[in-house]
Amino acid sequence: MNVERKGVVTVSLDTKRLADELAEQVVAWRRHLHQHPELSFEEEQTSQYVYETLQSFGNLELSRPTKTSVVARLIGSQPGPVLGMRADMDALPIHEENAVPYASGKAGVMHACGHDGHTAMLLGAAKILSQYKDKIKGEVRFFFQHAEELPPGGAVEIVRAGAADGLDSIIGIHLASYMPVGKFGVLYGALTSSTDRFDIKIQGKGGHSSQPESAIDPVVIGAQVITALQQIVSRNVSALDKVVLSVTMLNAGTAYNIIPDSMTLTGSTRCFDAKIRENLPVWIERIVKGTTEAHGASYEFSFSHGYTSVVNDQQVTKLMEDTIRERWGEEDIIYIDPLMPGEDFSEYLKKAPGCFIQLGAGNPEKGFVYPHHHPRFDFDEDALARGVELFVRAAQKVVME
Repeated sequence: MNVERKGVVTVSLDTKRLADELAEQVVAWRRHLHQHPELSFEEEQTSQYVYETLQSFGNLELSRPTKTSVVARLIGSQPGPVLGMRADMDALPIHEENAVPYASGKAGVMHACGHDGHTAMLLGAAKILSQYKDKIKGEVRFFFQHAEELPPGGAVEIVRAGAADGLDSIIGIHLASYMPVGKFGVLYGALTSSTDRFDIKIQGKGGHSSQPESAIDPVVIGAQVITALQQIVSRNVSALDKVVLSVTMLNAGTAYNIIPDSMTLTGSTRCFDAKIRENLPVWIERIVKGTTEAHGASYEFSFSHGYTSVVNDQQVTKLMEDTIRERWGEEDIIYIDPLMPGEDFSEYLKKAPGCFIQLGAGNPEKGFVYPHHHPRFDFDEDALARGVELFVRAAQKVVME
């Protein structure tokens, strides 16, 4: 149906009805994907399933910018802006402990972060919008992305392949088990932290555990390094800034009575401020250098950048906030704090302004209480229809009015 508004013909869609009618199918897509998880950069069956499903809708131009990703373009009959929508498809190396009919059929691999739901929601939006090709003024571009969980990530490959060229804006939705089902998490500005990795090798001098005076013990030195690194956050960074530095892997020694030659430490840093991110490797190496030199040891140090922060654009976020408020009301909006986990949605934001929304999918009454990346993670599928509808209503505002 077309309606007149201030002299402009706009398209009025009963988005709730459309999403509700498709809800059962969206859940079925999600459950199929959950039963057949694939790890980052290995999503061959997943991407083929998505490709064939999109192909069945019609009106979409499909491409495979990388081996395990899919991009669908819904190009309208009239010129206008290009709106991107993104979902990730990869699973995690976790053995599922849920006893549900749709549990993972692959040992040691499961969808423990909601990516199966993200993909299903975007399929739902693509199916609905593909029926209105003649009403589109511009383009909706659907990104079904591989490898969000494993840096350097799939987004950078898709962007380098040119699939994001020409975007005017992009949106994404992430299911959140920590939020009540159906609520929307909105934040202007920096939403997720940068995610970087450091590796340290402390080279000492091995020896017998009974004669430490003849050795240079890298384990003792490493322990001092670990303790000192924690002072970076407490003494180099303002208390008003959010920074995390964690040592997460240690490797040293082969026997209880041998002082090893070397010890390796690996960890991650997370922050929101670009200057702090730039300084972190300098601060870390200064501590490592001083501590090892004080004990007559040497070191090797490397620092590798992962994902940059997702920074929600003011204008696009306002559009999404208004869309949510108009449809569901102020009571369903939660203004959230920045999140320390990283997200390679940030790569698309180097091409166009965008907004990443959190969609609540937790429900203690149904037992959906476990955090992301947990072997018992699951979510309330009632959230999926809302995600589909939000995608569709956002498209209606951007390319149908």
